[in-house]
Amino acid sequence: MAIATMGTVVLDCPDPRALAAFYAGILGGRAEADGEDWFTLKGYEGTPLAFQAAPGHVPPKWPSAETSQQFHLDLTVEDLDAAEAQVLALGATPLDAEDHARSWRVYADPAGHPFCLCAC
Repeated sequence: MAIATMGTVVLDCPDPRALAAFYAGILGGRAEADGEDWFTLKGYEGTPLAFQAAPGHVPPKWPSAETSQQFHLDLTVEDLDAAEAQVLALGATPLDAEDHARSWRVYADPAGHPFCLCAC
């Protein structure tokens, strides 16, 4: 028997409004303020995402043997090339996206969190 269910995945960041807008551009939906330092992505299908202000936020390093990436999001897409162009236009940074023979590519969001685009 499960102890709990997944409620929300919360990402620390320096600018929750901007990061929520970035993910709304990828996943759809809209960013809604739930307080001064908290935005939630609403109106899209999937696990709820929220973004909270974290003064002094230090983005994870990827890849790094010295520090942990902490977590990453796998985002399923139909067309890797089209999705790559769109996330780059939204402000993503390529981390490991050069090998176009693979079925996945790694990027960082504007706050430095790694995420993967994965072909379905």
